[in-house]
Amino acid sequence: MKCVICDRMAGEEGYCELHAKACKSVNEKYHEWKKALEISWKEYLSKIIKNPLTGEWAREAAEYLVKSGETRSVKQG
Repeated sequence: MKCVICDRMAGEEGYCELHAKACKSVNEKYHEWKKALEISWKEYLSKIIKNPLTGEWAREAAEYLVKSGETRSVKQG
């Protein structure tokens, strides 16, 4: 199975190893942003995409999450 974001081999969640890590990071950081800014998931993803300091994997993950309409990428721990 291929990653839903790129053409690399995917794991159980449908993401390659790199995009899985990026999605997990994006999800984990949302808790901190929401606590500090009272920001919605979609607003948060939009800010990640627009931020020039965001890494390529995280930006691609955020763009995919916006396009797919997912409410959260990874369950909260």
